[in-house]
Order: sequence, then C-alpha cells, then structure tokens
Amino acid sequence: MGEFFDQIPDNIQDHIKDISKSSGLPDNEESTELIAKAWIDKKIIFEEKIDEMNMEELVSFEKEDTRGVIALTYSGSLINVGPMVENTRNVEYTSIGIRSDVPDSAVKNNSILLSDINIDEAAEFEVGPVKSTSPIFKIAVCKGEISVEEQEETLKKTTVVLSDEFAKINNTLISS
Repeated sequence: MGEFFDQIPDNIQDHIKDISKSSGLPDNEESTELIAKAWIDKKIIFEEKIDEMNMEELVSFEKEDTRGVIALTYSGSLINVGPMVENTRNVEYTSIGIRSDVPDSAVKNNSILLSDINIDEAAEFEVGPVKSTSPIFKIAVCKGEISVEEQEETLKKTTVVLSDEFAKINNTLISS
C-alpha cells in the first residue's frame, strides 16, 4: 500500500485501515499512510520510554500479578493498570485522540481485570474505565522489586510523557 503502512505488522494493518475510516480524515490511502506513520512513531517512542524508565516488556501479564503494567494497543491507545492494592487497581485509559468511536481518556479507581492481559488480545475489565480495549501490542512492567508507590510514580510519569508525545504526533495528522 505505502512506505509506512507496509512496515506495520500484518496483524495490525486492518486495524490501521479501520482507524483511518473513523479518524475524521479523508477515507483514502494518503490518510491511511499518515496514520501508519504516526503508529510507527508511537511504537518507537513507547519502546524508547520503556527502556528509559527501566521497564521490561512482557508477552502476557497475569491478572493476579500484583505489579502495575502499561500497555500499548494496536490503535495506539495507552492503558495504565496500577499495582494491585487490596485486590483492586487504579486504571487510566488514554485513547489515540483521533478516533471518534472511543473516549479520549477515562480513569477508574478500584478496577478489576477480567482476565490476563495478552499481546494480540483485548484487555478486558470486570470493573474499569472501559469494558475492553483494542488488541494489545506491547506490555511493560517495572523491573525488579519496587514499592507500590514507586511503581505508581513510574507508570504515571511514563503515561504522561507518552500521552504528550502521542498528542504531538496526532497534531501532525490533524494539520496534514
């Protein structure tokens, strides 16, 4: 299809086409290519920030794991699932900002995961800011044994920086 779209993993290409249709941008190959470039930029920024924040990537995260986790969805949304405290978690969902079919952001304290979080599957919540997400592309947790407070701080900082960077990328789409 195009230079950037062809760099995206096959299992995500259809998702990028769907985002293009619901983005408010013209439904054409040029818009799909712009969204594909933005997706690649977000993936790179996510990987760099995870490394910088001393986090490690996982392929799955068990719902009973007491650590906090940050995840990047196929559509470029972020899910910050805080560490488990008294069997619940604080969860923040931040969308990519250009879709009209999902909330820009949602927060729910005392959330409960419905199931494990796995790459290529939606994250689902028994109680949460959203019922489910688009499929998960990347999952990361803090390395080592660190306190709940340190995890929360790291996850929050990471989410804020990534959200800001993702918003800048989205602004380039809107101004294109």
